[in-house]
Amino acid sequence: MRPPEAIADALVDAALRMGASPDDIRSVLGDGRPDVTATRDPSHGDLATNFALVLAKPLKKPPRAVATGLVKALSVLLPAGLVRNVEVAGPGFINFFLETDQVVGVLPEVLTKGAAYGRATTGHGVKVNVEFVSANPTGPLHVGHGRGAALGDGIAALLEWTGHAVTREFYVNDAGTQIDKLAQSLWARVQQQVGRTGEIPEGGYQGEYLVELAEATLAREGRAFADLAPDEGVRRCRTIAMLSQRAEQDEDLRRFGVRFDVVCFESAMYRDGLIERALADLAARNLTFEEDGALWLRAEAFGDEKDRVLRKSDGTYTYLLPDIAYHRQKRERGFARAIDVWGADHHGYVPRMRAAMRALGYPDDFFHAELVQLVRVMRQGEEVRFSKRTGDFVTLRDLFEETGVDAARYFFLMRRGDSQFVFDVDLATSQTEENPVFYVQMAHARMSGIFRVAARAPEAVSADGVDLGLLDEAEELDLLKELTAFPGIVARAAETYEPHRITGYLEGLARIAHAWYHKYRVLGEPQEAARLVLARAVRQVLANGLAILGIGAPDRM
Repeated sequence: MRPPEAIADALVDAALRMGASPDDIRSVLGDGRPDVTATRDPSHGDLATNFALVLAKPLKKPPRAVATGLVKALSVLLPAGLVRNVEVAGPGFINFFLETDQVVGVLPEVLTKGAAYGRATTGHGVKVNVEFVSANPTGPLHVGHGRGAALGDGIAALLEWTGHAVTREFYVNDAGTQIDKLAQSLWARVQQQVGRTGEIPEGGYQGEYLVELAEATLAREGRAFADLAPDEGVRRCRTIAMLSQRAEQDEDLRRFGVRFDVVCFESAMYRDGLIERALADLAARNLTFEEDGALWLRAEAFGDEKDRVLRKSDGTYTYLLPDIAYHRQKRERGFARAIDVWGADHHGYVPRMRAAMRALGYPDDFFHAELVQLVRVMRQGEEVRFSKRTGDFVTLRDLFEETGVDAARYFFLMRRGDSQFVFDVDLATSQTEENPVFYVQMAHARMSGIFRVAARAPEAVSADGVDLGLLDEAEELDLLKELTAFPGIVARAAETYEPHRITGYLEGLARIAHAWYHKYRVLGEPQEAARLVLARAVRQVLANGLAILGIGAPDRM
């Protein structure tokens, strides 16, 4: 067992020994372990925990007193040879100073596990549905969709790395009025192509992409297509536009490195009777009532601020009903959790969905929404607002064709999804240390370069028989700490659905790796064998972290 996990388990035993109940511990940890993380300051030891601070509340004791009690109990609980000293610091932090063998012990582990280092089985194969992007099929994907794509894919990867069975899903909103307007807009463009007056409907789609599609449609179908009766022309334009935009979105996402296991259509909810089944289920549970000619959900009783309309007085459904039916179907498909990545404009919609899921009897952790703020794109100090092809927004394709996919994905993942974000195109395309993705990838390339100069394959380097105790320089000890911390970072990022924890970690690891690379020689030194092991391990962990983000780890830059 790795030192952080061994210490975490000992902390739980220590808490029980000093009088905490299992319920006390569960109230602050849930089903997890205490956080035991690498320290940034060597004077604070190698690992530290805030467990005493969080345990103080249920124990109703001062945090420092709790920390002192934990340390006393740990003296007989920690495995022999694991730590050389334990200290209480500040308001109640506990710092652990590891034995030298434990510090360097991470290197054989990294080399043995390779691309699997950082993976865990804590998810126990629990089925999780991650639905993201889910753009309306009415036009090209914009940069906001790109941010959602990177975030959803990153969350899915983190859950896979921690042992969950993940399904990536795209939901196509193809049953609303926006599709009608898309069809009418394309028909207007078809008429314009043959010299007739074609009126784009109010709220329709003005982009150049529909001009391109109208041209392609006439080239394929012939001039007679424009002479169809308007109702028939609009009907056929609906299908043509839908298929065209879905195909374009799929291609852009494929090029962006995002794949989906399932594509679900809103129209199928109606066609397969799922809407009516959901309504019948809600009625059977006495969760609906009629008032003012409308059908309502008793949402207020389940935590929403008020009851919600499901079917309006004119007989049409609100957006809430098909969404309830869709998530009900996810539950029926066996998913224990449904994670949706939505635009920030859906903030007010989250409570009503939570209420609906509670009304159906689903556990509170079944449904979770991650919100994504829009992206401002800057070039040469000025905001880029328009794309000729769309008429109003910057497309994801335009962005990643300029910056490259790796840079676009990394930049989208540098911040929490719900934070404001400015995408600096100039920075993303620069090959300098100020560009974080370049900086991280360069660290991997530099570690690879060591082996190229040594004329040795990294995979041929082994820790067997190597005196790893020679790795005693400050930067080397810092690298060892960072390597030890990686599995914990992955686990925490998966628990919180926060891929930006991985980008932050990688930049910290790269910073130390660059400093070590510039300061110390590897080949021809007494420490050569040990430093080659260290370089291989750093290279591997950089590659693993980048793999989680869906980003390449180049050997040359």
